Amino acid sequence: MSARMREQASRPTVASTHAALLPDRPDPACRFPPVAGTEPVVAPAPPSLASAEPRPGELRRVGWYGRPKFALVRGFLWAWARAFSLKGLYLLGRSFGTMEYLINFKRRSRYRRELRNVFPEGLPRARENAIILSYFRRTRCDKLLYLIFDRLPREKIMRRIKFHGRKDLDEALARGRGVYVLLSHNGSHHVAGLLMALLGYRCAGVRDRNEGALRLYMQQKYSETFPEFAAIRVLYADSFPREIFRCFRENLVVGSAVDVGRQRGVTLRTCPVRIFGETREFLTGPLHIALRCGATIVQGFVVSRPNFYFRLIVHPPLYIPTGAEKDEDPELIAQIMQKYADGIAEHVREHPDHLSRV
Repeated sequence: MSARMREQASRPTVASTHAALLPDRPDPACRFPPVAGTEPVVAPAPPSLASAEPRPGELRRVGWYGRPKFALVRGFLWAWARAFSLKGLYLLGRSFGTMEYLINFKRRSRYRRELRNVFPEGLPRARENAIILSYFRRTRCDKLLYLIFDRLPREKIMRRIKFHGRKDLDEALARGRGVYVLLSHNGSHHVAGLLMALLGYRCAGVRDRNEGALRLYMQQKYSETFPEFAAIRVLYADSFPREIFRCFRENLVVGSAVDVGRQRGVTLRTCPVRIFGETREFLTGPLHIALRCGATIVQGFVVSRPNFYFRLIVHPPLYIPTGAEKDEDPELIAQIMQKYADGIAEHVREHPDHLSRV
């Protein structure tokens, strides 16, 4: 036998490698009995719900550069708040917002165009400038508070939340089939779930999978500080809807902002609505599930007030299940979505500095 043949004979084959990795005895956890003359085959365990739907902080870790950067900014803001109180932090945010208003002329012009869509009858130039300046100040103050929200005492947070329409929400939960809260991308909607959880409600949120690094970082911090926030179920609009069904059946408050401004996926259901003089496509996937489960559907907003006070607003129900309607009635869905769009338009006209591009 030549040296080359001896070398090939000594090499391990694929079959011998697999045989070396398999156990000599049948695994007691094996779901399939071994066939005579073959090696035992162990079926892989199905993924758990936790691994199938990880929390946002587990989807994509914050980079090595972002984490110390965010920590440094948070440390500075918290030191400022400790030295000058939340009132001083609020004044700092207004100062930053004013400077941003003066130098960011592109964003200022873009917001002016959006504002004129909301008020087609026109506004005085001075009124437009005042609204735009208020928008810059509000968004900057909201971002500063968002970065240190987890460091504030719980009692101070609760004193700054005013809940309007809580009776309507409690009556909807008393029906026992869950509540679907239609939020919007206007105002501080990103803290709605946290505020609801701190008030004692069991919540779930349906959202897009894409998360910014800062949002991921702060969600991790909130989960470490607030057990109520860690208990919020995070669901995704493009995932299997089984978990959304389960939330409604367990009588949870499920919220999502469906007034999207771009196509999120060709498989997602949408419905055309008229808002601000144009036709837009809003998502309807969670609404279909809510109708199937017999959930009550309401509309909610978060309004930022001076000195870091918040108004959590829940309007009277857009829909109360009666049992006689059809789950997939297109007319019913179109009616609910148009009411939702009309509610957004009314809210934005009342709070024009809370307008966001949708």
